[in-house]
Amino acid sequence: MMGRQAITDPGGEIKISFGYHCNNSTDDSGEDSDGVDVRPGSKLRRNNSSFSCLSGAALSANATLANTNICNGLFGAEILPALDSPTSFRRIPSSASLSKLDLLSSSFQSGLSNLSCSPSSPSELAEDNSSSLRSTSAPSRCESFLNATEVKVAGGAAGEDRVQAVCSEENDSLFCGIYDGFNGRDAADFLAGTLYETIRHYLGLLERELERECKVEVKDTLGNVNNGSYVNCVAKGLPYLEMEKSCTSFKQRVLNSLEQALVQAENDFLHMVEQEMDNRPDLVSIGSCVLVVLLLGKNMYVLNAGDSRGVLATYAEGVGANSDGWLQAVQLTVSHTVDDESERIQLLKNHPEDQSPIVGGKVKGKLKVTRALGVGYLKKKSMNDALMGILRVRNLISPPYISVQPSLTVHEVSSSDHFVVLGSDGLFDFFNNDDVVKLVRSYIQRYPFGDPAKFLVEQLVMRAADCAGLSKEELMSVPAGRRRKYHDDVTVIVIILGMNKRTSKASTCL
Repeated sequence: MMGRQAITDPGGEIKISFGYHCNNSTDDSGEDSDGVDVRPGSKLRRNNSSFSCLSGAALSANATLANTNICNGLFGAEILPALDSPTSFRRIPSSASLSKLDLLSSSFQSGLSNLSCSPSSPSELAEDNSSSLRSTSAPSRCESFLNATEVKVAGGAAGEDRVQAVCSEENDSLFCGIYDGFNGRDAADFLAGTLYETIRHYLGLLERELERECKVEVKDTLGNVNNGSYVNCVAKGLPYLEMEKSCTSFKQRVLNSLEQALVQAENDFLHMVEQEMDNRPDLVSIGSCVLVVLLLGKNMYVLNAGDSRGVLATYAEGVGANSDGWLQAVQLTVSHTVDDESERIQLLKNHPEDQSPIVGGKVKGKLKVTRALGVGYLKKKSMNDALMGILRVRNLISPPYISVQPSLTVHEVSSSDHFVVLGSDGLFDFFNNDDVVKLVRSYIQRYPFGDPAKFLVEQLVMRAADCAGLSKEELMSVPAGRRRKYHDDVTVIVIILGMNKRTSKASTCL
């Protein structure tokens, strides 16, 4: 086994925090900003936006292991510790000259830069002059709905959790991913390094299919290809968003592309694990839950595999968007665990010859989640055989027992929708959906320029401390690893949806 070292969190404060603010107006100079200033008063050029801002925060509880060699050095000791730095985020380059495997190494090495601690109150915010996201060019290998001249990218690592957000004002798109790793960090690292680019690739394939279909349709209608009609049909950006509004089959094809990207990521990861498992047999037990939200125009696509959760806060039917009416919490995701009756029934149905697919409330006595990327030892007998002794699953009769098939949904953002909260399961160990919506709403009403994601994490720490009979300071002084006794790694993203004046009033954050 290759050498590894434990990375612990020496600090006692919440440090992973990032934010992005959009505004429908331009600045007084009429010039584009070099970066994204998220302080109050900053203005960005934006037309019709489906969201107005987002904030992200994370806190580690696990002591993670930095791998000195995995996948022929693509993840190296000089790269991974930087991802655990609580004051850094990285940008993901997207170059036509880079293959997906090239991106695994180059994106980690070339894109690291400072991510400032974001304040959770307006007074702190005014004093912070460094909280900004810079632009990075993004030439595409293949044209796709996520293709843009420049994108803004943030991300971070907390224990075994990984988080990333990619925004393009140019084509009104937002990508958010939360990867909740378990039994190690490798699968979450792999997703953070590759999944966005893989999704771009499959959306690019879909775009080319649409271009071909549009050419055929125009030719069939007019007898020859009308270039003007073709341009109107397949021009980049907003025309596709207009198509999206009225075409159910188009939305389904986007969802299919997301699923194909996740399956591709699974195949790539397990292939790399097979290459390394002789030296690193522990890799076969490592996996990650996946939660992805993709906003394209007014449509919000959601993919999840595992127990991370997306919750939409929307006003009750008949309540005016600008009123102080009641907000409903609508869960956008399915919790894929053995506690879910439908998941449990499906698992039993899939393994009729196995008398004990669930042992002690876990899949084969190992995992609560029924769907995840990785965990090859519950999917392939050869990977299970790589483990020794008690680590090996006994009676692995009919693998795979864990699926990577995600739940998929699409929601058209309306003027009744206020915000979306994305979180790893660590958040929902302490709060239910209604709690989360109430906390975020009360916070942004009091602090419209604050950081609701960081606020949620702070509230979780206080509740965890109270449950343990400790003060917040006492709990936060417990080193990562030992603090896992009190709470899990927790990652939160809050997206303020910007379809009306009500939300834009509360749009500036961090």
